[in-house]
Amino acid sequence: MEVYELILKRRSIRRFRQKAIEFDLLKKIVNSARVAPSAANLQFLEYIIIDDHKLVESIFPLTRWAAYIYPQGTPKEGERPPVYIAVLINLNKSKNPDLRDVGAAVENMILTALSFGIGSCWLGAINKEEISKLLKLPPHIKLDSLLALGYPLEEPIMVEDDENIKYWRDEGGKHYVPKRSLSSILFHNEYGNRC
Repeated sequence: MEVYELILKRRSIRRFRQKAIEFDLLKKIVNSARVAPSAANLQFLEYIIIDDHKLVESIFPLTRWAAYIYPQGTPKEGERPPVYIAVLINLNKSKNPDLRDVGAAVENMILTALSFGIGSCWLGAINKEEISKLLKLPPHIKLDSLLALGYPLEEPIMVEDDENIKYWRDEGGKHYVPKRSLSSILFHNEYGNRC
């Protein structure tokens, strides 16, 4: 699949098959983050692959999912992610980290995972303090976010909508994600000059 098609196909997944992901694939996913752009090439990001079942189960209640449709968007038992990747900031590498690095690295992981048929959901609404304790993070390592991973049990549908930003699920549980149209966000040479 072409990269552009992969990007257009990408949606956050909140229902996962309970199938293990090969560790070598997980390492490739993290490796794609390692080579992402980094401001001043400081490379302050580090990662933990979390695939131990008990640890994954301990982390799940410390996460929040799909705020617009809570609790409907929270994965049920048997649909939860089998793997998390913790995205960490090493404060010894940068005292004032540029968070654009995080975005670039995580998007690389999301797209790499999807290229292997693995769905993901980037989680920022997490109990960082408690998860940091579970992961035994030293004081100079700050938990930024988690990337939940697993083979998808759903295929969310993107819909074009210039008015609404809230995603929803229909009566059958199908997930819909509104995205603004290209014509509503794109200008040529100056603001207001629409393409």
